[in-house]
Amino acid sequence: MAITEIPRSIALIPDGNRRWARAHALSIFNGYSLGVKKFIDFTGWCKSYGITNIAVWAFSTENFSRDAREVRTLFRIYKRMATDRSILRKLHANRLRLRIAGNKSLLPKDLLEALHNVEEQTKHYKDRAVHMLLGYGGKDDILHAARSAALAADRGSAVSEGLFRKYLFTSAVPEIDFIIRTSGEQRLSGLLPWQTCYSELYFSKKLWPDFTERDLHAALSEYGRRQRRFGK
Repeated sequence: MAITEIPRSIALIPDGNRRWARAHALSIFNGYSLGVKKFIDFTGWCKSYGITNIAVWAFSTENFSRDAREVRTLFRIYKRMATDRSILRKLHANRLRLRIAGNKSLLPKDLLEALHNVEEQTKHYKDRAVHMLLGYGGKDDILHAARSAALAADRGSAVSEGLFRKYLFTSAVPEIDFIIRTSGEQRLSGLLPWQTCYSELYFSKKLWPDFTERDLHAALSEYGRRQRRFGK
């Protein structure tokens, strides 16, 4: 089916890695590792459609309540991803900038250093970006901005929409046109409340490691059939 309109910015909740691993009698490490590889493929698919910004929810503030070994496993995978030369080559080949968004004070120093290195190596790419949400929670983001804006108001600044947005952990994330969540769950769980007021939603029954380029095509075809009115 032809796609009539392409979103400029999308947000992805790549859900279902643990369930996929259990269903295939694999470790959680293998499930998440495959999920990361699938996401790298996903960025290439998005480029072919002309999508310029991707926000991906990699680790939420609520995820810290999971088993400590699983948390360490995820952080180990993300650090390995940040030091994987083949992944870095793909980012350069796709002229894709990596940006980390979230409460960085919650994350291990060695992970932040590895990711910051990738940010530095890709910061000159201006046209396309991946915003990796790490240590991120929607309520936490709003509260942080509200506290910072209140302090600015005490110093005499007028609290405007622009000022408030400036203090978000996700200030660099643009307004989101389209949200995709996999695994059959039909909720946003606090994803980017500031940027998703008028986002179109799409829920796939596929577990994230099973998501294919054909599934993305189907999602974008559905997006093209939507009429976005923005309250008009």
